[in-house]
Amino acid sequence: MTEARQIRLDPDPLEPYFLSQGFRVGDLVIVSGQAALDEHGNVVGVGDFDAQAEQVFRNLARVLEAGGSDLDRVVKVTIFLTDMANFPKIVQLRQRWFTPPYPADTIVEVRALALPELELEIEAIAVAR
Repeated sequence: MTEARQIRLDPDPLEPYFLSQGFRVGDLVIVSGQAALDEHGNVVGVGDFDAQAEQVFRNLARVLEAGGSDLDRVVKVTIFLTDMANFPKIVQLRQRWFTPPYPADTIVEVRALALPELELEIEAIAVAR
């Protein structure tokens, strides 16, 4: 049986919420939803979607690296938006942060995320290096 190894960060902004950043399971890296939180759990870019998106992708890259992967190896993302009007920006962000072949994708508009100031959250599955 394949062992699941927890991905740990230090400091870990998700620790107060009693959830894991993700897991490495065999050759897969499964990453929890990443939001616009800095390393100490403070919301970045309140009211600024672009600033939040930048932080989200940096967080995603950080967790993937800790799990033995990177953005180039992402095969699936789920993107949660509080306003689908930002969909065109997501298309641009995907082109900027990911490389062909682009990951499989699900984009969902949600009423709210874990904290009221958050506008975007992304979870991912990647292949390990």
